Amino acid sequence: MSKNSVSTHLMFFGAASEAMELYQSEFDEFKIQEIYKYGDSDGEMAGKIKIAKVKFADHDLIIIDSPPVHDFTFTPAMSLFVDFEDTADLDHAFEVLSSNGKVFMPLDNYGFSPRFGWVQDRFGVSWQLNLKPK
Repeated sequence: MSKNSVSTHLMFFGAASEAMELYQSEFDEFKIQEIYKYGDSDGEMAGKIKIAKVKFADHDLIIIDSPPVHDFTFTPAMSLFVDFEDTADLDHAFEVLSSNGKVFMPLDNYGFSPRFGWVQDRFGVSWQLNLKPK
């Protein structure tokens, strides 16, 4: 039997590099493993992300800039759930990711977590930020 692998695929429309820079600046665990960009002969896509393979903590991400324009983008129904051990780190990530984005659930104690917040960043990616109970 073969061993399958699963990665979360994030499709951007020209902002993949900017998004990855933001995520790298906020999360030490966000590591770009491979990155391939469109070449000069690719017209308006030149320099955009053809494919990037990222390891975010122990989770695999595939990040691309899509050349065609689609009738959809990210949905909050699919989100990156990040557990934090430190309240200050969680609060900072919430502040950074919600800047120019949208807050679905402000930071608070919702009973299932001592501190939790749900945001959509300015790129449309949804994040659930959770403080691990001690």
